[in-house]
Amino acid sequence: MAETETDKPDSKRGEQSRKSQRKSARKPTGEPKGGYWWGTGRRKSSVARVRIRPGKGKMVINKKQLDDYFRREQDRKAVVAPLKAVEAEKSFDVFINVRGGGITGQAGASLLGVARALKNYDENYAQPLRDGGHLTRDPRMVERKKPGQRGARRRFQFSKR
Repeated sequence: MAETETDKPDSKRGEQSRKSQRKSARKPTGEPKGGYWWGTGRRKSSVARVRIRPGKGKMVINKKQLDDYFRREQDRKAVVAPLKAVEAEKSFDVFINVRGGGITGQAGASLLGVARALKNYDENYAQPLRDGGHLTRDPRMVERKKPGQRGARRRFQFSKR
């Protein structure tokens, strides 16, 4: 008997339906608060409060678009990395309020916040996010200034006489 297009397990139609299933957001396992799933991220002295909801891929940071707020490519890639890890770049609208620190610290805080919000949305996202290292808080902080020195490590100039 001849195999039809639908009988073949590797048919293109089957591949397209699987791809379309991956592109749309999964069913949430967590409960939304006010229609959003929340995540908080911190990096150095920056704190990011992140809200996500299923949508078309809009990303707003402090009432600005992603490209307007983060000028450097590495910062933009960092914020979008958790969404790429779960293959959901165009499946969620992301709203981020971030304050404190510098631009790179804010990008790192936003990355952690987005990853935690995705994990709150669906627990099945936790493993790919953890594999990419997106759920781990970066513990590095500025080292404090020591007494009798100019900075944390820098000493005053030594004078022999």
